[in-house]
Amino acid sequence: MSRPTAPVSRRSTKTEYIETDTGNKISRRAYIEGKQNIMLGGKTVIMAGVHLRGDLCRKPEPAAEGEKEKPNTTAISIGRSTVVSTNTTVRPPMRLHKGQMTFIPMRIGDNVFIGPNSHISSASISSHVYVGANCVLSPLCIVKESSKILPNTVVPPGMTVPAGTVVGGKPAKILGEVGDGWGQGGGGEGEEWVEGGDLRALVRSVK
Repeated sequence: MSRPTAPVSRRSTKTEYIETDTGNKISRRAYIEGKQNIMLGGKTVIMAGVHLRGDLCRKPEPAAEGEKEKPNTTAISIGRSTVVSTNTTVRPPMRLHKGQMTFIPMRIGDNVFIGPNSHISSASISSHVYVGANCVLSPLCIVKESSKILPNTVVPPGMTVPAGTVVGGKPAKILGEVGDGWGQGGGGEGEEWVEGGDLRALVRSVK
């Protein structure tokens, strides 16, 4: 007579990503500090090993007597359909303000792809930007829309990457333009994602 088989567990297996009401996908292995100071626009992916430093934010000025206490400033704001790849650190930049070091809120736009093992401390990254693997975006640099940063690039502090350009090197230099057709295609049902394009297809593929 055979032994009775053990009952099958009905508990659902945990998935790699937690999905929010607005379609953001956040890896359970991401490190997020200061969650209350981070805004995600929707359908954005935060992969494993990513470190978001929302705790590095500008402290609100003390409220005057009789006034309500002001809320903390948003430290990191990320737009829609943006992908932050594995083991990347996103850290708001610092600067001297009124004799004290203070953190500057960071703004990342829509359809931005940030490659793995990068360190991001820029003031802003506009929409439709592609950042390759192992890049360093130094404090207070600005990356304009529809630009491409090649892998292993170091963008120096305070540099502005013009719109529609390709930069590379250590330190980064402008190597050319992205050209006609940059970012066209992608995002539609069944389409593959393209650099600088609509990243919804890539977001959907992340499980």
